[in-house]
Amino acid sequence: MTSHRHGSGRIFWGLVLIIIGSLFLLDRMGELDFGHIIGHFWPVVFILIGFSILINSGFRDVGSGMFFILFGAIFLLFELGVLDHHFWHYVWPLAIIVLGLWIILKPVLRGSAGRDFPQIKEDDLDATAVFTSLKRRIESKAFKGGEATAVFGSMDLDFTPAALAEAQATVELTAVFGGIDIRVPKDWKIVLSSSPILGGIHDRRSAPRESGEAATLYLKATAVFGGIEIKD
Repeated sequence: MTSHRHGSGRIFWGLVLIIIGSLFLLDRMGELDFGHIIGHFWPVVFILIGFSILINSGFRDVGSGMFFILFGAIFLLFELGVLDHHFWHYVWPLAIIVLGLWIILKPVLRGSAGRDFPQIKEDDLDATAVFTSLKRRIESKAFKGGEATAVFGSMDLDFTPAALAEAQATVELTAVFGGIDIRVPKDWKIVLSSSPILGGIHDRRSAPRESGEAATLYLKATAVFGGIEIKD
């Protein structure tokens, strides 16, 4: 499945290069003004990036792909004169509303990514940091899962003294214009489902000392203009 997705992305960008090369060739032949086309249709680049993200992720990373597609589409409509500059009075309020709806509906929009993750059984972790910073040390020896959200804030979660109930648990992390650092024991196995939108989600752990019976922490991570880091 992975090789098929990578092949799809390769074919997609190969076709894009063929089209660009053909436009350059027609420009050299005097059949069209390539500079004029680029000047008006540059937002198409963002639309192509969005489609590339959808294709490479097997249409699982819907949020990131649709963000770039909508971003490019709005600017394209400006360039074509369909929208005027008064539209900007409504763009940011609408963007904030859409972002809020997306955060609420992201389990549905995530698609098949993380579908096989165990359900969060109990809210052993229910942490929210809005315009502030929060540090939380989880010491439960039967941790079952939970959620953590940072909006214009930061959060530091320390799981190093914890143990997982039934050797597995699911945690959902959301960082919007903020950051979350999560520390886990070296012998835990991490299964990550990530959805970055102009943000970053990084696994900074050293080489894990996992065994066949390693406890498994499933992470559903979303970063919107923010960052999430996993450390040990």
